[in-house]
Amino acid sequence: MQEDSVLLIDKPSGMTSFGVVARVRRKLSQQLGKKAKVGHTGTLDPFATGLMIIVTGKECRNAGTYSKLDKVYEATIRLGQTSSTGDPEGEITNISDIQPTLDDVNDALSQFVGEIQQTPPIYSAIKINGKRAYKLAREGGTAETIEIPVRTVTIFSLELVEYTYPEIKIRVHVSSGTYIRTLAEDIGKVLGTSAYCIQLRRTKIADFSIDDSAQLDPDN
Repeated sequence: MQEDSVLLIDKPSGMTSFGVVARVRRKLSQQLGKKAKVGHTGTLDPFATGLMIIVTGKECRNAGTYSKLDKVYEATIRLGQTSSTGDPEGEITNISDIQPTLDDVNDALSQFVGEIQQTPPIYSAIKINGKRAYKLAREGGTAETIEIPVRTVTIFSLELVEYTYPEIKIRVHVSSGTYIRTLAEDIGKVLGTSAYCIQLRRTKIADFSIDDSAQLDPDN
């Protein structure tokens, strides 16, 4: 690990992105014998796993460039239920027992390819009037009271990997700023039921691949 470098890390489930940065900073600081400058180029939700680009030293000035790159995810969506956070960490509610057919699923997925409009989830890190949306949500805010601006994102490709009700597994290539939790919920709506994301793994950021990433040392 060098002072001015780009590191590819495979984030484990249950750890925050800031936790990954803190782990790398601590290890690099010990190695250098001084406090190291370390940053990330885009967060992953705590439940998610996969590729993070970590920058150190002078490379931190390029963090914004890396954060704008397109990404590839593998996700598992559960139909018939909703989550208050859009993922397994929220309050789960049973909504519907509608079982879409395979043709229904393929038709629904095809509707999301190209430029689409998304409203990011209230449990997200975007800022509303200078405050993180998830902090407003934890203070009692709801989707009705927190005005989150709609954004335009691009879905370059959306592939069905497997469908066994109630779970849909997809592989999706998206532009920066796309929320897969929102995509999962919107797919559920198109199918006439409800949905949330139960598993999420980022496998690529532009030409950077999870295959070239390093695991975090669990003992440090």
